[in-house]
Parts: sequence; structure tokens; C-alpha cells
Amino acid sequence: MAAVTSPETSPQPRVYFQTPPGTEDTEPQVRKQGRVTVKYDRKELRRRLNLEEWIVERLTDLYDCEEEAIPELEIDVDELLDMPTDADRASRVKELLIDCYKPTDDFVTELLDKIRGMQKLSTPQKK
Repeated sequence: MAAVTSPETSPQPRVYFQTPPGTEDTEPQVRKQGRVTVKYDRKELRRRLNLEEWIVERLTDLYDCEEEAIPELEIDVDELLDMPTDADRASRVKELLIDCYKPTDDFVTELLDKIRGMQKLSTPQKK
């Protein structure tokens, strides 16, 4: 059984390192700055994740199938945010959902409401 000791009862030995005289660094060390690839706002990332989950859920309802069976389509939120008007955004989403046999107007309207006010998540440009 191990005995519990406190620092007051049995002090641990300490080691101190000193620089030899005359070898002290006269210049302060410069800390190298790390490269930051992308910086996003956590709240905006959370909104984007919630939106993507909502899109997948709605698409499974619209196509009446499991997530894996949804036809290959990509609703690019950044692309939609780049478009000048809601009419352009709506026509793009309807174009993507051309194969859907269920009505998509409610989905498109809700999607446009959800992306309103979102920020575009873009990666920094390479120099």
C-alpha cells in the first residue's frame, strides 16, 4: 500500500539551471508565428452544421428515401450566398432538385429563409 505524503512533510528536491556567466543571451528570442489556415466563428460553424443537417433531413423526406439513397446533388450554400437575389438562389435550388417528384417550393422557401444573414465560409487565398 502506497503512503500518501504532502509537500510539507517530505519536500521534493528541486533542480535549478543557471546560465554560465558571459553566455547570457543579449537579444530577446523572437517567437515564430504559426500559420493559421482558416479562422471561423464557432457560432457561424454551428449554424452551418445545423443547416446541413436540416438539408439532409428535408432531402430524405423529399426523395422519400434514406440519406445514402439521395441522388448525387450538392446544395452549395456559399454559391447561393454569392448570388445577387433570392430569385436567382431559388432557381438554382429548383434546378438542382429537378428529379424530385414531390413539391419543392416549401423547401426552397425555408432554405432561403435559413441562409439569409449567413456568412460565406471561404478559405484564404494562396499567395
